[in-house]
Amino acid sequence: MDKEELKLTSAEIGTLWGEYVNGTAVDIVNKYMLSIIEDEKIKEIFEDAIKIFGNQKQQIKWFIENEGFPVPVGFSESDLNRGTKRLFSDIFCLHYLHIMTLHGLIGHTTSLSSSVRRDLRHFYESASNDAMSMYQRTTDLLLEKGHFQRDPYFYPEKKPEFVSGQQFINGFSGDKRPLAATEIIALSLNIKKKIMEKSLSIGFSQVAQSKEVRKFLESTQNASNQQIQSLSKILKGDNLPVPMSWESEVTSSQDSPFSDKLMLYHMGFLLQSAQSYHGAGLASAMRVDLVTTFEKIILKNIMITKEWFNIMTKNNWLEQPPLAPNRKDIAKDK
Repeated sequence: MDKEELKLTSAEIGTLWGEYVNGTAVDIVNKYMLSIIEDEKIKEIFEDAIKIFGNQKQQIKWFIENEGFPVPVGFSESDLNRGTKRLFSDIFCLHYLHIMTLHGLIGHTTSLSSSVRRDLRHFYESASNDAMSMYQRTTDLLLEKGHFQRDPYFYPEKKPEFVSGQQFINGFSGDKRPLAATEIIALSLNIKKKIMEKSLSIGFSQVAQSKEVRKFLESTQNASNQQIQSLSKILKGDNLPVPMSWESEVTSSQDSPFSDKLMLYHMGFLLQSAQSYHGAGLASAMRVDLVTTFEKIILKNIMITKEWFNIMTKNNWLEQPPLAPNRKDIAKDK
């Protein structure tokens, strides 16, 4: 069947819609960061990231418009206040791009797995390749500058071992087993993402115009800090290193470079994305204390996200994704 005859499915439209809205939000942050970055190597990577998304944005618009759907409003230059003071250091900007690239890479591959039409699959394959290249570049530059935080090292065992009893899952008594490598993956990744979430909350809360938004960002910051401490405590219990914080890379500026709408949306995006990482941590946990910790974090984030939703809808900031036809309403209108 020719691609013009093969209409996009609801899943394909949904992924395009999400890629557009999330992409335009991050793109505005990237443009601000580019305007304040002084390091030439970091600046070059940001210039390429902005150029890459600009091309992707036009392709996404074409797919959406070609199916007769309205292009999302997303975020634009109206959400960016140019000429404002520096809010983040160059190194923080590089960490930000690295973390957002990870989100983008996972988003593109997920979208690819939901796509059927050949041209759309090719688009997501290309976007995934761009994200993989950007991940390599941000990792290499963080390593070069001595700012990449590597996970703990293990000493090799002499031979493979097998689980011998219920003690393997015990996590509350004093005789609990050491963490498994598969569990440390989730702990380390979740801590790093929580550190970014907390650091952005600090910066955004300093510059937000709305008292309600500032209060929400401060509560998000406190929740992120508590969750970082809970996860870090588990690593420290095995005398393992904990990822360093980035709060010192946020300046004391109170000059807002972004609209409150963009900052609040961005935090919601991070909170919702984090749930999948928390879920992965829960799924990989084989010690009871890990299971309990991740369950508490997931439940707390659900409560925070509900508050986020209320503020977004109250201010008419939350754009509605395409919905399935309401057959009852259609029948009533006949």
